[in-house]
Amino acid sequence: MSDSTSMRKMLVGLTFLSITCVAAVLGFIAAGWSVVDSIYMVVITIFGVGYGEVHPIDSTGMKVFTAFIIIAGCSSGIYVVGGFVQMVAEGEFYRALGARRMSKGIEQTSNHVIICGFGRVGRNLAEELRSLDQPFVCIDEKPDRIVQAEELGYLVVTGNAGEEETLIKAGIHRAAYLATVLPEDAANVFITLTARELTQELQIIARGESESTQRKLVRSGANHVVMPEAIGAARIANMISCPTADSLISDASQRNRLNNDLKALGLAIREVRVEGASAVAGGKIADLNLHDGMTLIVAILSTDGRIRRNPDTNEPILPGDILYVMSSQEKTLAVIRQVQAQRAELTYRGSRVQS
Repeated sequence: MSDSTSMRKMLVGLTFLSITCVAAVLGFIAAGWSVVDSIYMVVITIFGVGYGEVHPIDSTGMKVFTAFIIIAGCSSGIYVVGGFVQMVAEGEFYRALGARRMSKGIEQTSNHVIICGFGRVGRNLAEELRSLDQPFVCIDEKPDRIVQAEELGYLVVTGNAGEEETLIKAGIHRAAYLATVLPEDAANVFITLTARELTQELQIIARGESESTQRKLVRSGANHVVMPEAIGAARIANMISCPTADSLISDASQRNRLNNDLKALGLAIREVRVEGASAVAGGKIADLNLHDGMTLIVAILSTDGRIRRNPDTNEPILPGDILYVMSSQEKTLAVIRQVQAQRAELTYRGSRVQS
């Protein structure tokens, strides 16, 4: 906290007071006094105790010298006290203790994530990391953001993340990842360069706003580049184009589109109708023996039109239900055989198939 106004006042006052005391002691020694008498005289003079003179001061020079000591000593003492009162009034004393504890906490942290920038993206990232119990340190040069991070209990470093000293304070040599998520591309590039110069082992994830910046970040040493606008656009398109459970059931084209994507993985979603005479009718999902982990009932369409999404193993199977099974063809056929046991034929996507 040496950069604060009150702390500077105290340091200046203490320095001037120390110089005054040393000069006074040397002055009395030069006048023929002993070291002990000189120190004692300075103490009772500056701090106003006034026990009396150790030796008579008769000469004009000594009187002027003593008067100077009183003025200089009292002035510097008052300056120190004023700085201390201001520091306590502003709460800087407690912030100094908190900064010391914060610094100690960072020194004891390793394999952590350094978040450069505590803006909107930085705050969201910090929340996610805390939910995952992943240690992290936040860096920002804006005091209001640092206060917000401190109130949330995060480890923080105040300063420019593009400066080596700031990154070292954040423990970059012990960190596993660095995420620079500032909205300015130039700042992210500069931080990436600085961090990569300090360590080659660190994984750097940088935020970028354009393809040209993405290339610059990679050349600067970033291992991964995240472009929020591109991700947001892809997410919106995905929400528009990807089917929900309802659309999977009601829209055959949506289901076919998803099946085309799943085909590359050897999977597909198929309908299996439960007839009244089925051996599993009246039972539960657990009766289907889906223990291989490769077969999933994604939804059940009841006869009343109700859709039961992501049913668990205790979900009942009722006559007339349609099961939407996601698995490989071979395993899906095994489910079909279970559902249609003891029947001569079954309904498979509108056509007749011999069991």
